[in-house]
Amino acid sequence: MSTIIVAGATNQIGHFLLPRLQDHKVIAISRQPRPNTDKISWLQTDLASEVLPIKVSSQLFYSAPLPLLPSLLARLPKTTLLTRVIAFSSTSRFTKKNSTNPKEQIIANQLIQAETALIKECQQRNITWTILRPTLVYGCGLDKNITFIANFIKRFGFFPVIGQGTGLRQPVHADDLAQACIKIALSSNTINKTYNLTGGQTLSYHAMITAIFKSLGKEPRIISIPPLLFTTMIRCITWLPKYSHLSTTMVTRINQDLCFDCTPAQHDFNYQSRKFTDIKLCY
Repeated sequence: MSTIIVAGATNQIGHFLLPRLQDHKVIAISRQPRPNTDKISWLQTDLASEVLPIKVSSQLFYSAPLPLLPSLLARLPKTTLLTRVIAFSSTSRFTKKNSTNPKEQIIANQLIQAETALIKECQQRNITWTILRPTLVYGCGLDKNITFIANFIKRFGFFPVIGQGTGLRQPVHADDLAQACIKIALSSNTINKTYNLTGGQTLSYHAMITAIFKSLGKEPRIISIPPLLFTTMIRCITWLPKYSHLSTTMVTRINQDLCFDCTPAQHDFNYQSRKFTDIKLCY
């Protein structure tokens, strides 16, 4: 591969991606200054306003907020030396599109519009692209889903769910996504395609919570709470900064199936992902 630019280098995907790129020349983008290493050149850049200083043939691995990417590419010269973009979107573009929560609808629409604009900008600059849509990413304590649940369990010793928690989930480890990036960059089968990327196991929300308890070395204590009471609880705690990301629509999805097909990824670049119940959480 040519020089690799990693935008989103300090998030959970970047955390696992950078060590996998030790044999390549890497430029890592961050909002705060960081010291260079023998393997990585760090570049402090504002993705919302600055231009990527691309001086040699390069590929961009992008896991920063997707809505920033189209304008970032638009600021590049028409004869850019950027040849390939591998960018992360999210399956939220599907699951939140018809949400009753206006904020979630905005998130979904922003992702949809960003994907469309990204493809257009790449076509205008003759850049090949691949868009990845993971679901329920976890792995190093930087997510707001699995980590939130694990921290809640450690603090209170139980976890509440609405009803029986029958909705199906496919949590995917960030390291599996990092490995997917490298496979995609080396495969011509993946050019100008989109992929939904899931974990290697489909399990109910209740089973996922049980697995988190066991990973933490705790006996599962899952309490079923009526929807009205649960909704009231959420509304009472969301004023706290730690829980501000929660919403009533988020918790009512507990009994909905949020599953996706990753067969095309398995076929095109041998995508593989680990089982959630095999993971030992270290939070």
